[in-house]
Amino acid sequence: MIRIRDLSLPPDGDMARLVQAAARQLRISPNEIKQLDLKKKSVDARKKNDVRIIYTVDVVVKGREDKILKMAHCPKASAARDVPYRVPQPQTLPDSRPIIVGFGPAGMFAALVLSMAGLCPLVLERGQDAKTRHEAVLRFWQTGELDPECNVQFGEGGAGTFSDGKLNTGVKNERIGWILEQFAEAGASADILYDAKPHIGTDGLVTVVQNLREKILHYGGEVRFGTRLTGLESENGRVTAVRVQSADSETVLPASRVLLAIGHSARDTFEMLFRREIVMEPKPFAVGARIEHLQKDVNVSLYGAHADDPALPVGEYQLSYTKNGRGVYTFCMCPGGTVVPSQSEEKTIVTNGMSEFARDGLNANAALVVSVSPEDYGKNILDGVEFARKIERAAFEQSGSYKAPAVTVGAFLDRKAELKAPSVTPTYAIGTVPCDLDKILPSFVTDMMRTGLGVFARKMKCFGDRGAVLTAPETRTSSPVRIRRGENMCSLSAEGLYPCGEGAGYAGGITSAAMDGLKTAEEIAKKYMNFS
Repeated sequence: MIRIRDLSLPPDGDMARLVQAAARQLRISPNEIKQLDLKKKSVDARKKNDVRIIYTVDVVVKGREDKILKMAHCPKASAARDVPYRVPQPQTLPDSRPIIVGFGPAGMFAALVLSMAGLCPLVLERGQDAKTRHEAVLRFWQTGELDPECNVQFGEGGAGTFSDGKLNTGVKNERIGWILEQFAEAGASADILYDAKPHIGTDGLVTVVQNLREKILHYGGEVRFGTRLTGLESENGRVTAVRVQSADSETVLPASRVLLAIGHSARDTFEMLFRREIVMEPKPFAVGARIEHLQKDVNVSLYGAHADDPALPVGEYQLSYTKNGRGVYTFCMCPGGTVVPSQSEEKTIVTNGMSEFARDGLNANAALVVSVSPEDYGKNILDGVEFARKIERAAFEQSGSYKAPAVTVGAFLDRKAELKAPSVTPTYAIGTVPCDLDKILPSFVTDMMRTGLGVFARKMKCFGDRGAVLTAPETRTSSPVRIRRGENMCSLSAEGLYPCGEGAGYAGGITSAAMDGLKTAEEIAKKYMNFS
């Protein structure tokens, strides 16, 4: 099989043109191409009067491929050498099965690998299954009744279940293809296998995570919902058991291998680990607000005259700017999506973004956030947790309810607390109230947000819209702590404890968290498995 990169075509979706372009690169007739598989597809919109689709394809041709490659003299073509990921095979079995704490992407893929390897892992998830969780989330959005144990942050699939379901990552690793294949087999669109910016959407994720759970159960894993980690037990520096709370009772479960995939919002678990003297450190994260524009204005800003071309994907962006060592950037952009209530603690307000697979809503939203570090909030281990919590509580106090503080961009730039004549209708489900964001976020954050808005307006026309809406606060961009581990993925404090994923500070999205969970599972499996 031959791989051909960087085939540039207009956005007309004509596959015959793609075959012809591949044949031209190889200097053969299109009829000599027996098979063409799409490996990657992306959009190049740098020239708004000439938007292009960029393809990478694998082709099977008639004749000897090495000879054709040699004759083509094409720098874009090479032999395809994908190495398939292999789940480790059993050699021996442990005395006790591994315990996985958390059933977000990291915990889910760790459980999938360990169950397929025959280790029968036990997963403990403080929230509920996806169906029950979806009902609890909708109930909160409709009535304001928050369940601190089952919400946008906690439950099957993790926080990413209520998001755009983005799967793109800057990490290059052979495991990523296997992860995407598992998502596709569980019901995600096959587009994720080749799209440069793959996404599943919340409506798809709710089904996909349940199907992944069924696969884990099929291979011998077990998942217990409504079960929260409350303590660790150890002897001579080695984990021996976990304490868990389920309903009204606390149970001690023997364990020699515990994988922590707790997510970035398990603040009570961070506090428990701190008391147990597990080695952790504060780490940078980011805070700010969600900005909403009309999706059609985003499309025009990106594609110009091609904005209405049905062959182009709904427009999405990622912007950043750094001044004096501090960054302001957009994060988790949700095309055609909504801003959603995402708190996990009572009398706080947290925002996040969510899109369904079709991305067909009127508004686009993204986090507009500013980087913060221990130099800003304090160098004690849990100071970042308290920094974010203080912002969330201040937002609730300013609002007086679970309605989110919001202002137009123009009012924010003029340092006013107004929501007059917005260009968009805010989508935050519980509702919004005009508030002064300078009374919620630190001044160094709001000042940098204003700087960023000016810079981004020169890059994208929609950011110059003074009627766009800012809804605050966004505080859960990533974990404020990192649980230290060694090269073998094991905690520096306790043998047999394996911190991983976003909550441990080693990932920044669904795919990277899934890969970190997978790699951690491999390290656990090395104790019992044969990789040859």
